[in-house]
Parts: sequence; C-alpha cells; structure tokens
Amino acid sequence: MGRGRPAAVQGTGGSSAVSKCSAAARGYIQDRFLRLLVGRRRRRAPLVHRGYYIRARAVDHCVQDFLLKTHSHPRTQILSLGAGFDSLYFRLKDVGLLRHTVVYEVDFPNVARQKAALIKRVKELSALVGDVGGEELGVITFSGEDYKLLGVDLSELPELERALEEAGLDNEVPTLFIAEVVLTYMENSRSDALIQWAAERFPQACFLLYEQMHPEDPFGRVMQQHFLQLNSALHSLAQYPDCEAQQRRFLEKGWTECSVMDMNEFFACHTPEDEQQRVQALEPFDEYEEWHLKCSHYFVLTASKGMEPSWTPLLSNMTVSHRDGPVRMAGSITAAVCARHLETSGLRRYGHRSVLIKPNVILTTGGFGEEDGQHCRMRNFHVLIKHAGYWKAGCVRKKNADKRWDERLYHTVSCLSNSLALVVGGRTSPSSAGLGMLWLKFPEHCNASDPDDITVEPVSLQPAAEPAALRWRHSTTEVMYKGEKYLFLYGGRSATEPVLGDWYFLHTQELSCTVIPVEGPIPEGRHSHGACGWKGGVLIAGGLGAAEQPLGSVFFLRELEHGFQWQTVETHPPLIPRYSHTAHVHDGKLLLVGGVWFHSSSVPGVTVVDLTTGLCLDYTINVEHLEWPLMLHNHSSVFLPNEKELLLIGGGGNCFSFGTHLNPELVSLSLSDILTSS
Repeated sequence: MGRGRPAAVQGTGGSSAVSKCSAAARGYIQDRFLRLLVGRRRRRAPLVHRGYYIRARAVDHCVQDFLLKTHSHPRTQILSLGAGFDSLYFRLKDVGLLRHTVVYEVDFPNVARQKAALIKRVKELSALVGDVGGEELGVITFSGEDYKLLGVDLSELPELERALEEAGLDNEVPTLFIAEVVLTYMENSRSDALIQWAAERFPQACFLLYEQMHPEDPFGRVMQQHFLQLNSALHSLAQYPDCEAQQRRFLEKGWTECSVMDMNEFFACHTPEDEQQRVQALEPFDEYEEWHLKCSHYFVLTASKGMEPSWTPLLSNMTVSHRDGPVRMAGSITAAVCARHLETSGLRRYGHRSVLIKPNVILTTGGFGEEDGQHCRMRNFHVLIKHAGYWKAGCVRKKNADKRWDERLYHTVSCLSNSLALVVGGRTSPSSAGLGMLWLKFPEHCNASDPDDITVEPVSLQPAAEPAALRWRHSTTEVMYKGEKYLFLYGGRSATEPVLGDWYFLHTQELSCTVIPVEGPIPEGRHSHGACGWKGGVLIAGGLGAAEQPLGSVFFLRELEHGFQWQTVETHPPLIPRYSHTAHVHDGKLLLVGGVWFHSSSVPGVTVVDLTTGLCLDYTINVEHLEWPLMLHNHSSVFLPNEKELLLIGGGGNCFSFGTHLNPELVSLSLSDILTSS
C-alpha cells in the first residue's frame, strides 16, 4: 500500500474480490453481499475457491472471537486496513453482531469513493448502514452510525491518524485492527511504523494479519515472481520470511501476546471435521499438492495488548506435527542438469509416468504439460535413450493414431517384457475417471542413436480386471507368488471415493484378478503414496489419507508360503508424513524422492530409510546450479542402480493463482555418497 504503485496494488484487491465472489457462488462461504459489491463475475478454479475459503474462514474465526470476548464492553471498534470491497461490515450487521461496535474501513481515496457510491446506489447495502453522512466530508467518503469509510493512503501514517480522529475513532476502547494481504505491499519501515503505532496509541488492542511467507522455496519463488510481474512486490518477505519472524516483529513493536500459524495448521486445528468434509465435497477436486503448498505459504497472525482476558483465538489444544521445529538434515545432494542441449520440451509435464522399458531407454507418458505452446493433457509420448554416455531425447511416434490415447494423468505404467508395458487407470478430469487398462507395444530392438525411431502402439483392453483399474493416484508393483508374476494394484482414489484402501493381485499373463490371502494389520487407505518392489513383496510409504492429511507410515507386504502379510516398518526418527513423492529401493535402502509435507521449514529432498535398522535420514537437494525452481511433486523419477544415479523427470503444477510451473529440464542426482554412507 505504498506510494507509487497504488493502481497495481488496487488491481490485486479487485482480483481478490472477484475470487471471493466466485467462492461464495459455489457455496464455500456464506456471503450474499459480495455479489452486490463486486461488479465483475468470473468463475474461478476449485483450487482458488479453497484458497479464498480458508482465508475467509480464518478472518471470520478471529473477528467473531474478538466480538465474543468483548461483548461485555459498552463500546468496541474494528479498523479494517486496506478493506477494498470487503463485505465484513454488512455480514456482521446483518446477523446482529454489531450492537456496540463501530467499523472503520480505510483504503485508497478512489477505492473508498467507488465503494461509497456503490453503497448509496444499492438499496440493500444503504438500508443496512442507514446513511446519515450526506455529502462526502474530506477523507470520510461515507459515514453511518456504526460504519465509517475513509479514503487514505495507509503508508501516510500522520494523515491516517488525523483522518481516524476526525471520523471519531476512540483510542480508549477495545479495537481490532485487520490487515488481509495489505501491509506486505508497503515498505517495511512504513508497515512496521503502523504496527508500532497501533500498539502504542491503543491501550486495549488486537491485530489480525493474513499474509504470505516462505519466499525462497520453489513455490515461494514462483509466488514472488507473480507479484513482481504485477508491479506489486511483497516487501515483508525478505525481512519476515516465516511465522517465527512475524511473531518476533509484533512482540518487538509493543504487542504482548502473539500467536501465528500457517493455513494447513489452521485448517486442521480450527475447522471442525464435518465442515472439512462439507468443503471437500463441494466440487470435484484433485489439486491436493497445490492446495497444501498454498496453505503453507500463507499465515494468520493474532496479536494483542491490554486485553483482559488476553485475546488468543489461535491457541489450540491440538498438537500438529509440522510445527515441531526444523527438519534435521543429514546432508545434501547436488542437482545437475543433464546435458543442456538435450531436447526436453516434451518432459515439461506433471502427473505423468516414466518407466525404464529396457536398459538405457526411458518412456514418459501422459500428464498435463506444454504441447505446441499450449497447456493441455499430453497426447505425445517421450523417450530418453542413453547412448555413448549421453542422454538423447525424442518424441515417440504412435502407431494407429486413431486409437485414442486417453490423455490421462496419475496412471501407472508397468513394463512386463521387452516389448510390452501395461497402463493401469488414470483420469482425464477429476469427475470423469473411467479410464481402464491399455497395452503399450513397442519394438524389442531400437536404434540407440535415434530416439525418434521408437514407435509405441496403444491397444485398448476390456479384461475381467477392468473395475479394479478405474482409479488414479494408485500404485502398481510387480510381485512374485509361487513362481508367478503379479501386479499388486493398491490404493488411489476414484470418481466416487476420495481415498481407496483396497488392493488387487493382477495376473500379468491372463490380466485377471486373483484372490491371494493377505494377513496382518491393514494399512490406512491412501493415494499419492510411494511404492516399490522388494524381496518379492511391496513397500508402501506415505501418501495422503482420508482426511486429506499426509501419512508417515511405511508398510511391507511380505511374501509367505500361503499368501502375503502386511508388516509395519518402524522408522526412527519417525518418517515425516508426506505424499506425491516417488520411491525406489536399492541394497536394502528405501529412497523417497520429493513430495509434499507440512514441515514449513524446508521442502522434501531425498529420504533414505535403512530397511534393516529403520534409521531414517533426510537429505536436502542442492539446487544452486539450477536457474529455475525445482518442484518435486507430481514428478516421476527413474533410478539407475549401476550408476547409483536418480533421474528426475518433469514435475510441478498450478501454483494457486500465480501461474503454472513445469520443471523445464532433466535433472540428475548422484546418490553414490549417501548410499555408501547411510
């Protein structure tokens, strides 16, 4: 809200109001006044709806708590800084919560004038306020008995103070300051001065702040770039990058109580289970990674001073694992781009699958990405061939092009022979997931010097196992039972079930489901987990559970003489709950690569679990040689055991409303050091 860029900052406020209006229209928030205050109507994506839902819920939770705790006072005040076209006053007035509270709203003069004109024009709004102000009086653009609208630049503190005094703000009564993504647009010296002024001038005061944080991780870099392009830089991030820094900021500026939490924690702690389920069921949704990353990059803060009893609406009896302090890292692994001249445009995708179809040949299928300059579900297949020590890339030619490859995401591909791979499940959109199984046929021998020489033929299947395949975000892992090969199909989700915990044994030759006895404690249902074969059985690690919460459990499905048995793999320290990672096993060590977790102090790199001792070590990925953010969720990875090398292929996603990020190049991690030492 500083001088020089008011138009750009106002643009962010207008876009935000449109998004809130769209969320209200879909039933996320109950607000009949937004449509009256917001002229433009646009339907936003489900991810954006969820983002604005949690913001509105956090603000309402804290405001209502303030009104409840101060109901015995004869007078209270709410001062909304940078209020824009917010409907808070009208909602509170409508339900009778402003019996002894006056609401003051401040924004740029032209925003305040527009809002005042709108209120006067719309009978439903003016009737609630009861306009007694007549003509505009200086900075006061609208004045009702319990509502004052002021046009002032917040960064001009003396001017703001004069305007509030003129409008009748009383320093002596309990006052709640609200700043929703406002202070960060001001220079830090000015926003700090405002925070300190509020603490010094108001003996009984509360402050509610909602803003961004974590600027330096991959999502944070995309977020910062977005606001820079809008000419609305987020000034607070460098000096106050996390919850702890923001808390220190308020305590140092004169506030005596301060609580802060990110929005993942707020959703878990302050949203009742039935309300969580209501929101999760409002519309088809499959952008969990982006939702949780968005929530980890926004926080809600409440500060107070002089309040009896003290105002602490964010304190919770729940313990939430992701605030248990920073992750202890055992070391780091350097990320290197594989051959800068390599043509990798076909690998800019997420939700895809990459599989080693023969030594030194990697096939990538499906996902969402960039094709012919457009973002779309990917039709083309991509191949990487290692020849003379270097990777070459090419686009695969599809035989029988009229036979439709379903442009699927979150499927699995299992290579069953030198010329055959089986595709299981996947989806197009979250509401239409009836994609079954396909054969992918490719030549037994290929020209190692020419990736474009490979052809792949998709062949549709309608076997008896079809119902088992109508899912996505699942895993298929090769297992052995009584000398026969099976694919163990586990978990995932479907168009009707948000989480599946079932499994099938798919006979690879007959493509029919076989009943094989399984004993032991059944794992909690999950999707987006990691799975890999080990000792004839399957390791299952992490995943997203039924409550849309990451899981930290590891299970081994062990082959017995008469069937299989689930066994829990104990890890120490406990595995940090995560999902959307990839998994490999090498020489008794389970490798978990990337993913999403709720530890806000870092992003997942590579975790190594020693399957003999249970020792669990986390390693960061050193990205200083990369010129772009490396987002390791919705990616694929291929482990080359002889070289002890991990290839990271694609990954990324929609970064809330900040744009789509797709990892642009093939990245290699050398794991020889950690596999030898850990």
